[in-house]
Amino acid sequence: MAARGRHRRPRPRRVSRASLAFTAGGAGVALPLIGVGQANAASVDTWDKVAECESTDNWSINTGNGYYGGLQFSQSTWQAYGGTSFAPRADLASKDQQIAIAEKVLDAQGPGAWPVCSVKAGLTRGGRPADVTPGTASGRAQTQTAPKAAPKATPKATPKATPKTESAPEAAPKATTKAVDQSAAATRPSGSSYTVVGGDTLSRIADARDVDGGWQRLYEANRRVIGGDPDLIYPGQKLALDTSRSPATQPRQTHPQPERTDQGKHRSEQAEQAKQRAEQAAKQRVEQANKARERAKKKSGSAAHSSSSSASFTSPVASHAVGTAYGISGSNWSSGHHTGVDFPVATGTQVRAVGSAEVVAAGWGGAYGYQVVLRHPDGMYSQYAHMSALTVHVGQTVSAGQQIGRSGATGNVTGPHVHFEVRTGPDYGSDVNPLAYLRSKGVQI
Repeated sequence: MAARGRHRRPRPRRVSRASLAFTAGGAGVALPLIGVGQANAASVDTWDKVAECESTDNWSINTGNGYYGGLQFSQSTWQAYGGTSFAPRADLASKDQQIAIAEKVLDAQGPGAWPVCSVKAGLTRGGRPADVTPGTASGRAQTQTAPKAAPKATPKATPKATPKTESAPEAAPKATTKAVDQSAAATRPSGSSYTVVGGDTLSRIADARDVDGGWQRLYEANRRVIGGDPDLIYPGQKLALDTSRSPATQPRQTHPQPERTDQGKHRSEQAEQAKQRAEQAAKQRVEQANKARERAKKKSGSAAHSSSSSASFTSPVASHAVGTAYGISGSNWSSGHHTGVDFPVATGTQVRAVGSAEVVAAGWGGAYGYQVVLRHPDGMYSQYAHMSALTVHVGQTVSAGQQIGRSGATGNVTGPHVHFEVRTGPDYGSDVNPLAYLRSKGVQI
């Protein structure tokens, strides 16, 4: 019997922030109106609990959804409260530095800056200051902004020496302006590697890292890590970016010079064969998708009605088995009832768009884990949560049945499943019965 996955109480404001990609979010957006001190603070243990709720206690997380670090700061909040004195973004700062900025936000905005996680963690105003030593710019930020000569520079008999290393040598501004807001892996040496994060695809990694031979060569170089499906990669996988090396660990040849020439020719033939296999696999996937749509048309209702409705809408997963139904009441949900329907499927199951739509959110959604939110032409929104991998990005247009990710168990869950919602608006709390909506579109489920 399939597992009945259930997620705990959703977090309304976090979902709203993730769903509306065009609005500011994170740990508050209001600028401080008064000088910030340490009158209102919290212990390190309390901040750890907030980070556990916001980012599963990952202080260097950056999923590409616009919020950074363990306490999920937006870039505007990080800048407004002085975070850039430590690092260009929160995920590049140390834990102590993130807590130091968080206490300024708490003093100015109160616990409401983290509307759900502050309640879970017991975050309140008026506590003792956290025992942290933020120091100066973090190690990760210094590797991007500080020149090599900066650590050796010492101020000459200046009583008001500033801890900022970028003002010490004359050569520092040149290196600093070049490195601000760049990824540490942007200039990679030959043979370097890349760690997969949520929302990555092989084609996106190959384009961003300028991989020789594109995604096909990247896949061939990492076939043992990825497996047989180049569409299925997981966060945390470490990929080699040097595609000049063969993926097979063959013993080194010690033949004379003519043999090395033949070996180079053999590598070229292998690359060409890999390219042909990738093109053939892509063609087979398209054919399989077309056959699947044709089978769906034949199974649904009358021929005339089912042909048009199946072409425009479908179910989010191939399986129609339902776990936790819509509207089930309980204290696990802040609205008092289950706002969607759960499909208990194994991790890695293909998740697809139920209809043509525009992607308005794709990334980390707090309690919802990795999620995708779509806006359909009829003004309705559909949400797909707790996924292990995303294959679309914000602003992309998708069609009915198109893969948007893979199922998983991220966020607040008790087992792998897909949480599916249909809403009248982008915000949490505007939900409608998702199965009734699909049936109104001709989907038999």
